[in-house]
Amino acid sequence: MKFAAPRAIARRSALAALLAAPLWAAAQASYPSRPIVMVVPQAAGGTNDIVGRLVSQKLGEVLGGATVVENRPGAGGNIGTQFVAKAPKDGYTLLMTISSSQAINPALFKNPGFDPVKDFKPVGLIGSVPNVLLVNPDFPARNMAELVALAKAKPGHYQYASAGNGTLNHLLGEMLNSMAGIQLQHVPYKGVAPAINDVLGGQLPMVFASMPSALSHIKAGKLRALAVSGATRSPVLPDVPTIGETVAGYNGTLWIGLFAPAGLPADIQTKLQDGMATGMAAKDLRERLEAQGVEIAPKTTPEQFAALLQEDLAKWAKVVKTSGATVD
Repeated sequence: MKFAAPRAIARRSALAALLAAPLWAAAQASYPSRPIVMVVPQAAGGTNDIVGRLVSQKLGEVLGGATVVENRPGAGGNIGTQFVAKAPKDGYTLLMTISSSQAINPALFKNPGFDPVKDFKPVGLIGSVPNVLLVNPDFPARNMAELVALAKAKPGHYQYASAGNGTLNHLLGEMLNSMAGIQLQHVPYKGVAPAINDVLGGQLPMVFASMPSALSHIKAGKLRALAVSGATRSPVLPDVPTIGETVAGYNGTLWIGLFAPAGLPADIQTKLQDGMATGMAAKDLRERLEAQGVEIAPKTTPEQFAALLQEDLAKWAKVVKTSGATVD
């Protein structure tokens, strides 16, 4: 049997590479050539799902291709996040996530199954969604100062509901306890809907809930908004003060953003980042997001988004440690 000489092999390899290069370049240039799957690691109908579907539609329009939302809930968002971390690095599987999954879970779980920094590339920050501290209309406190006074007068007497142990609205209560020097008792539920229902029914006096989950109850007069968790008042509820106006330094806001698996080719990453920037500048998308209580982020670079993630990882790790919360 005769074997080709090394020089002949080298020439053939070089020729094959030259022939393949235009095909590879064409494939990159035509991105997206098939539907982009935007994974939401929470169940359908929640804040992240609602926002994800609005953004997904606009991103598809901007990029000139189809985008579909795929819900992969479970383990507080870990299952869907793990899936994207291990997905092909080709730009066809993206992660639409919230800070509670990306910035809090690494402190709550001994092994969440992903590294929030090393496994992902930030694509675009969408905005923030403040939580609202809701109380039953019969609750005697009419503002945060009165709530703090009541709680200090009867340590451990008053309870607050949350969507579950380790969720953002649980940790918002723990942060309030720590910063205000009070002892509200946490009562976890399996989701925010049953937690709100029991506050509506008077079984518990208060609950932290995201703005999209809270607005309809506030507008109907069934629950009273005592304060919002963000650093500034919400444009949707301009007359409702922030917790920080009473408890200095308090700021707990949920952000929503788009990530891609680490290792994404630079040109595809740029296309996605540019596409997100164009989409988020569109008036129709901004209006629809704002109607849901989303506070649109100012123009943010991927580097600034990465810095925000690092900041939140440190902040929530401290809150988790102080509260002793764990889900393992």
